Amino acid sequence: MAVAALVLWILTALGGFYMLSVWISRGGPRSGQSRLPAPVAFGHLLLAAAGLILWILYLAFDADLLAWIALALLVVVALLGFSMLARWIPVHRAGATSTAPERSIPVAVVAGHGVLAVATLILVLLTNVTGS
Repeated sequence: MAVAALVLWILTALGGFYMLSVWISRGGPRSGQSRLPAPVAFGHLLLAAAGLILWILYLAFDADLLAWIALALLVVVALLGFSMLARWIPVHRAGATSTAPERSIPVAVVAGHGVLAVATLILVLLTNVTGS
């Protein structure tokens, strides 16, 4: 289960990197029209990366404390992700009338990232609770 969580976490990160690259390439925080606060977007990225590194270290050294810290970080990452989703939805619904850079992020990528993130969170939680 722990390795499955790692695989999902990496796939989730790939989707996140894609969305971040689209957002930045369209002007991102410099555009002045983005509804995504840069500290939230980059905080989401940095905390997710830190949690992933801790998860890899947990797998390498079987240190339960690292797994619990990774889970705690993942919960914070999820909350930041939900806040960005809440800001992205109105931009998506506005369609062509919106000039926000995040409007260019495909719905399928946002949905896939979210589904993978939830699955990752569940697997990390189950791994921690069951100790497997």
